[in-house]
Amino acid sequence: MLKYLNSDIVFQEVPDEVALAINLTGCPCHCPGCHSQYLWNDVGQPLTETALDDLIARYRNNITCVALMGGDAIPDEVNNLMQHLRSKHRELHTAWYSGRSLLSPAANLKNFDYIKLGPYLAHLGSLRSHRTNQRLYRIKNGKMHDITSRFWEK
Repeated sequence: MLKYLNSDIVFQEVPDEVALAINLTGCPCHCPGCHSQYLWNDVGQPLTETALDDLIARYRNNITCVALMGGDAIPDEVNNLMQHLRSKHRELHTAWYSGRSLLSPAANLKNFDYIKLGPYLAHLGSLRSHRTNQRLYRIKNGKMHDITSRFWEK
């Protein structure tokens, strides 16, 4: 079962979106240098469809996107929640920040507008670094388009 510890309105994780970022716990990736090690533990409240709907209702007029941050231990549940979001909240975009290098086969691209892949590697930096191993993809017509360069200063 997916659990979340907290959520926040964010402006930098998904370009051109005001996102409700929901921090999922139980992260199995344990990236060295992780800035959110508190999310490694299996703590928090279950993120059910009802809980997701309640969070969205709370911020409905302030967001354009819902971003699930983590969930790599149970990618099929991430996919199911995004499918629910797509069917019930069609006006909102969907994003998933995964720490895995490869997209889980459980992720159906039709349920996502954005997917971030890649573990955090301190020596390569975050999405803001030209050297980063992490990639943010915009999903259009069932294809993943790398938009990571949107984070880089020109």
